[in-house]
Amino acid sequence: MVFCLENKEPRCSRRGAMVHLQASEVQQLLHNKFVVILGDSIQRAVYKDLVLLLQKDSLLTAAQLKAKGELSFEQDQLVAGGQLGELHNGTQYREVRQFCSGSGHHLVRFYFLTRVYSEYLEDVLEELTYGPAPDLVIINSCLWDLSRYGRFSMETYRENLERVFMRMDQVLPDSCLLVWNMAMPLGERVTGGFLLPELQPLAASLRRDVVEGNFYSATLAGDHFFDVLDLHFHFRHAVRHRHRDGVHWDQHAHRHLSHLLLAHVADAWGVELPKRDYTPGCGPGVNVVPGPLPPPVSGPVHHGQHRGPVVHRGMPRCAPSSPYHVPRMGGPCRQRLRHSDRLIHTYKLDRRPPAHSGTWPG
Repeated sequence: MVFCLENKEPRCSRRGAMVHLQASEVQQLLHNKFVVILGDSIQRAVYKDLVLLLQKDSLLTAAQLKAKGELSFEQDQLVAGGQLGELHNGTQYREVRQFCSGSGHHLVRFYFLTRVYSEYLEDVLEELTYGPAPDLVIINSCLWDLSRYGRFSMETYRENLERVFMRMDQVLPDSCLLVWNMAMPLGERVTGGFLLPELQPLAASLRRDVVEGNFYSATLAGDHFFDVLDLHFHFRHAVRHRHRDGVHWDQHAHRHLSHLLLAHVADAWGVELPKRDYTPGCGPGVNVVPGPLPPPVSGPVHHGQHRGPVVHRGMPRCAPSSPYHVPRMGGPCRQRLRHSDRLIHTYKLDRRPPAHSGTWPG
């Protein structure tokens, strides 16, 4: 069954199918929903943009994107860590935020993670077990895992991915949709705060490590029948919108990310979103999300070319045309209630991509 969100706002003239969500539509999509977001500073920006979009049609400011651990952001509340504790760039940094709308119909919570699986994550899962059950969980952890935990970080990361997906499978109710956000592409020069000065030599290899880590995380998430959003693919040419530190992204990129994510969630929940064209000067500007995904590309993929996101209908979650094939490890996972027909999005990365400043209107 497909449901359609009401929208009484005037439409812009149409030239093609684009999802361009407004605050009123996001409020309807997430009505009476409890959303949990887990991850690093990129995921914190995902949380902030969603909280803002639940209230008004405007973009985050540069100061809001940069802020860390503040006591309040756009009517939310710092619950633990951050300025309530000590602000630092160590692996023990904590920050828990929560937004509850004035109507009481929207609840969004954020947990800062420095590792995809840890004792702290078990504490978070315990909270989710004995508190209200989440309807949507959005999670990613990659950069900290691959740069702050020793020389065998990739092997440990893969083991921890197995653990976190197994635990999520055990703890989350079947009614909960989990979306794994793949890590976004890094710049050639990385100077983010998570990378300590003594770890700078790792920066050169970190771009390649993220691609490998993304492959493992997407594959393992698929093995557990969780949804995957390939942000690395979608932002691979968005050089203009990445900050100078090589890690973080501007407000236009994060609004684009929010629309990609919400379009994915709506599809998973069987909600038909209003589609409208972007016309300069019509509507709030940069809220543009690509229309229907292209069909799988047939034939071989040459080195340096990107395979588009693959959409596979039904079970099992495997892409016959994928350039990669990783067999399942161990016994079959418990069959979760399927929410979406999305598949692992895979691609081949050219290590020397052509100069491209792909962008969106605005």
